[in-house]
Parts: sequence; structure tokens; C-alpha cells
Amino acid sequence: MSGRLDGRTALVTGAGSGIGRATALLLASEGAHVVATDIDADAAGETAAGADGSMTALAHDVTDAGDWDRAVGAAAGTGGGLSVLVNNAGIAPKATIEQETLEGWRRVHEVCLDSVYLGCHAALPAMAGSGGGSIVNISSVAALRGVAVYAAYCSAKAGVHMVTKTIALHCGRRGYNIRANSVHPGPIDTPILDPDRERFGQRAIDARAEAIPLGRIGRPEEVAQCVLFLASDESSFVNGTELVVDGGFCAK
Repeated sequence: MSGRLDGRTALVTGAGSGIGRATALLLASEGAHVVATDIDADAAGETAAGADGSMTALAHDVTDAGDWDRAVGAAAGTGGGLSVLVNNAGIAPKATIEQETLEGWRRVHEVCLDSVYLGCHAALPAMAGSGGGSIVNISSVAALRGVAVYAAYCSAKAGVHMVTKTIALHCGRRGYNIRANSVHPGPIDTPILDPDRERFGQRAIDARAEAIPLGRIGRPEEVAQCVLFLASDESSFVNGTELVVDGGFCAK
């Protein structure tokens, strides 16, 4: 632990598994007090139990404004106030534009995009009041390249990409001292891949790996390291932009 986030409080959503869990654990190991939230309270608790540092687990539905008020209140009530927000929670059901139902379309946008609005809307006053900080919104390479079988997911993650830029501009104009950036993972070994693994076996994962110049699927910890960079002072002049973590997938 090098203490890159000593004295800061970070709120990480979707912290019960995958990128969210890896991020929560890493930020805690770097000195942050982490409020790790997930709709699955047990999963959030498991993350907190494995932390090498200070972490509080909280049940949290990211589509519920009241839950956001409670989560931000819990984070802001710590000693230094809330200074890092990581909007990570998401879902990625497969469906083309013809297969997708209106209900399914709305649900993906609610979890992946509306949650970012709700989180930033709730957190900005608290973050500005504690002197500023960093917002890291987890988008996807699906925001940058179309994927036919993820119509709603591509749309929602593209929204996360663009709204992050508006947040950065707004905070700058208001003098909040809050930076906002998006992270765009490529194929990462998280539970999002489980349906394909269960249905098609390892060959489905191998096919994804073959599409990546580095020849492998990414690890959640590799994305977490990028989130740590954006959350820390090492990225103090990085604002309103995107960090792609995809092994070269988008370079093709």
C-alpha cells in the first residue's frame, strides 16, 4: 500500500463482483475508506470482508434516487467527506435491435445510464462541499464500436461516455474542482461473460480473446488500476476524456 488515496472516501457501485469488486479492494488498499455498494448485499459484504483497508458494505439499488441519497450520505458522513465516485454498476443482456423489447431496452438504460445521472446528481453537492474530487464512470468499448447483439447496452454506454463530458464541463464552469472521466473496458473476465461461457463453453471466451491483439481477455484488476489512476492526484490534469482498457481491441 502506497497511500495514494489516504484520507479520502470513495463510493463504488456494483462492488459485489468483477470490476467493481477489484476497484473497491484496490482503492481501499491505497488508503481510501470505501463505501462498497451493490444490489446484492451479501456480495458487497464479501467484498468488504476481503478488504486490506477500510471498507463499508451497503445494499444499494442504483436505479433508486432514495438509495442514492442514503449511499452518498453514508460516504459524505465520513471524516473527509466524499471525494471519489465510481459509477460501475451495469447489466449487459444480449439482444439485437429487433429482438430487444421496450421493457428490456428501458431496463438496460435505467441500470447503465440513468444510474450515472442519479449518482452524479446526488454526489456533486457533497463532493463540491468537501473540496472536490474525481468521478470515474465505467463505460465500455461498446460505446465506441457497435456490437449488433448488444443494441441497448451499446446505446446506454455511449450515453455514459457523453454525459461524462458534460459533467466535466459543468463542474469546471461551477468551479467545483471535480474531474470526470470515463473508462472503457474491452472484454474482461467478469460475471458478464458467464452466460456465454455457460451456453457455449470456453470456445466463446477463446473467440473473444482471438479478437484482441494481446491475445487474451482482460482481468478486472487491470481496469481497477486505471480507475485508481483517475481517482488519484496522478491524473490531476486529466478531465472530460476517456481511458480505453481493451488490449488493443479498438485499434483494429
